[in-house]
Amino acid sequence: MQSLTFNNNDKMPILGLGTWKAEPGAVGKAVQEAVRIGYRHIDCAAIYGNEAEIGKALEDVMQTGLVKRDELWITSKLWNNAHAREEVSIALKKTLADLRLDYLDLYLIHWPVATRPDVIFPRKADDFFSLAEMPLNETWAGMEDCVESGLAKHIGVSNFSIKKIEALSSAKIRPEVNQIELHPYLQQEEMLNYCKKHNIYLTAYSPLGSGDRPEAMKAANEPSLLENSTVVNIARAHGCNAAQVLLKWAIERGTSVIPKSTNPGRLAENLDAANLKLGNQEMAELAKLERGFRYVNGEFWTMEGSPYTLTELWG
Repeated sequence: MQSLTFNNNDKMPILGLGTWKAEPGAVGKAVQEAVRIGYRHIDCAAIYGNEAEIGKALEDVMQTGLVKRDELWITSKLWNNAHAREEVSIALKKTLADLRLDYLDLYLIHWPVATRPDVIFPRKADDFFSLAEMPLNETWAGMEDCVESGLAKHIGVSNFSIKKIEALSSAKIRPEVNQIELHPYLQQEEMLNYCKKHNIYLTAYSPLGSGDRPEAMKAANEPSLLENSTVVNIARAHGCNAAQVLLKWAIERGTSVIPKSTNPGRLAENLDAANLKLGNQEMAELAKLERGFRYVNGEFWTMEGSPYTLTELWG
């Protein structure tokens, strides 16, 4: 499979398995099946609440000899309540214990949003720290500590705007990845070009539109990527499905992509998307679908009195 190569020649497979919203009792089996059929990139996060089950699955596939640790690329993410420098490595050690690993290939700051240590999901304004109170530079220093101690090989960010990446420009280690929502309705060309210029890889989450995310996160009458006529027509022309077209679109732009599925058939279909050939005209047609639409818009951080606004978050 095609990979993205880092400065030290480590390679991240361009298509991985996402585990957000993967159901308990199913995610472990999905990881095992994914590895069995050829996935080598697994995307995790502490907040997903399933790292212990994923860890048991990873241990099983390695103990049976199906795969070696150095053949896997495992990513996880730091949650918002552990942004103090001294808390970062503690959080990572908990993730490593759950995943039954000695190190991560990639560790990301999940959101440029900080909450108090005892707050998982904020319910009131006092649950937050502003970025003046908990600067991103302090959190990033904790991320650098994780590299220096061997707990993580690479570090990066998620849901960061260009402005927030720029705020880390004086860091000893620059972010190597920014994981963001990315699909034909939200193509983020400015971010794509910025990251290419600064040797930062993009990873696309919600590449299929995240139709299975919680209802509270959905807008009324939101557009469907999988039912878009342009996407469907391209899929029909290739004898494949709409999801495969969307995944290949991301790969063609040089971004890694992490679709979630626990269905064995869909796992195989998603993996096979890497073999699809999209022509220049088809990519041009998909480029016309841009509408600046976010399925995960961050409104859950912007309650009354919160130090975070959508303008501040994405601007």
